[in-house]
Amino acid sequence: MSQQPPHRDPKQLRASDADRERVAQVLHKALGEGRITLDELQERLDQVYSAKTLGELEPVVADLPTDGSHLPIAPVVAASSVPDRRVGGTPGSTTSIAVMSGTERKGAWVLPPQHNSFAFWGGVEIDLRHARFAEQYSTITAVAIMGGVDVIVPDDVAVEVTGVGIMGAFETRNKKGASPTAPPGAPVVKVTGLAFWGGVEVKRVPRSKIDEIE
Repeated sequence: MSQQPPHRDPKQLRASDADRERVAQVLHKALGEGRITLDELQERLDQVYSAKTLGELEPVVADLPTDGSHLPIAPVVAASSVPDRRVGGTPGSTTSIAVMSGTERKGAWVLPPQHNSFAFWGGVEIDLRHARFAEQYSTITAVAIMGGVDVIVPDDVAVEVTGVGIMGAFETRNKKGASPTAPPGAPVVKVTGLAFWGGVEVKRVPRSKIDEIE
């Protein structure tokens, strides 16, 4: 008689970047609805990005609506052992600066592991729709002072948004049809920084409509 495999508590399974991103999106929505304060958002995001298991993510949103789901975590799927074909290449520019002007990073370019963008009375657009990624994990630090920074990301790239808006907005906007999560093994981009009397907006667009962006 064969033995049954031991029962595994789902809460003990390791959390993925996509799991953390779904929880972070719930927190940002709760801030916009006035359910939590900015200080509470920062405190909970710290818990989200330090969480190692699904069980550690659950208490972070236990007192928040999650669109009918018991826990806003994607089903656990084994990550692909095949590297994403978009990872690799010589890193492109590490900075995007616009002072009373405009700057664009778009087309077939390679996002470096760390990219810094600064907009003062101007605008910066960082378009990742046709980009490659020097490494699996990248960080974009965006600072907008009386200006704007737009980051356009296809929905098959995982995004973590942790910036702060002061008399401005630091937010994510999902275009119609964009998937809430990226597939396992996808490149991960963290967008952080500050919007002061300005705005930083991460626009997630569906891969199937990659050229349709407002």
